[in-house]
This record gives sequence, C-alpha cells and structure tokens, in this order.
Amino acid sequence: MKAKPGKVVIIDANLTLEEVLKNRQTSPAPQEILDRQRILVVTYYSFDSELHQGQIVVDVDLIADVKGAFDLIRTIKFPVKSVIPFIDRQLMSEAEKAASMNNSSAFNYRLIAGTNKLSNHAFGRAFDINPQLNPLIKNSEILPPSAKYDPQIPGTIVGDEEFVIYLKSKGWGWGGGWTDFKDYMHFEKF
Repeated sequence: MKAKPGKVVIIDANLTLEEVLKNRQTSPAPQEILDRQRILVVTYYSFDSELHQGQIVVDVDLIADVKGAFDLIRTIKFPVKSVIPFIDRQLMSEAEKAASMNNSSAFNYRLIAGTNKLSNHAFGRAFDINPQLNPLIKNSEILPPSAKYDPQIPGTIVGDEEFVIYLKSKGWGWGGGWTDFKDYMHFEKF
C-alpha cells in the first residue's frame, strides 16, 4: 500500500531476507526451511494512530493469506504495536528485549515450549499479534508474564474480528479458540 501524498509512513522494519535469516535464531534452521521463507512488507496502524510499515517472514505458500489478514488489519485500523522479524530474545540487548514485548512476528526456528517438537513458527506457518495484549494462558501460567487479556483494550484479539474470520475461512487456526488452553496471539496453518 502506498501512503497518500503528504502522509508519512513510519518504518518499523526495513531488512533484507538475508539479514533476517542470518544467525538470529538460537538454533540454525535447515536450509530447506530457510529456502521456503519470504519477507512480506505490511502496513498497519500502531497505538500512536499513525500508519507504520513492518515486515513479517512466512512460508512462501502463506504470503497471500497473511497479506490479506494485514490488509484487513490496516483497513479496520486494528492497532498493532510493531511487526518486526523475530530475533531470539537471548541474542537481544536489554533495550531490544523491552521493545519486543508486544511485537508481532512469524518465523522463529524453535521448539514448542516444554516439548521436543518443532513449533509451526519454525516453518514460518504461524504468526503472533500483540503478545502483550493477547497472551498464552495455560492453567495458571500467563506468557508473556506481565501480559493481561482484556477484550476491552484496543489491540486485543477477539473471535469476531474481521481478520480472525478471514483467516479461519482460509484454513488457519486461532489459539484463542482452543479448548485446552488459550493462545490469543497465535495463528497457524498446517
């Protein structure tokens, strides 16, 4: 999307795919997985009510779905803090960690927490939106730990959001609809 003349777009991320995929994960991803990743430029309104441009890395087969979701997010002005490709938190400075707490991202070569199974993020087949507002809640554990789920707060995802309905129609699962636990930030497609 091009900005209207005179309208400034704030750039949150402007990286090359090579920069994103190069050594910023805790474990190196196999080349066949890296070869399937693409960087998608998206625009969205952030919490400052300004139009921002970010980037999200997803599997090549999912580009159209993710673009469609972010087009809806922008159209309805659903606030998104930032969309910056994932960098493993263990490799971040303290300032980067603080800034990343509510960042939306996708590709992240990692295991599902507490298991030996690769996450769908490891394949670029999952993405998270506003984790600080849309936490994972399992039993009494909330991740990120300082997060709170309150559907009244702008940027919090509920099941009747247009982009949630759109993604479900494209075969995506939403963690907010799961029964064993809730992962409100999380969308995935097998």
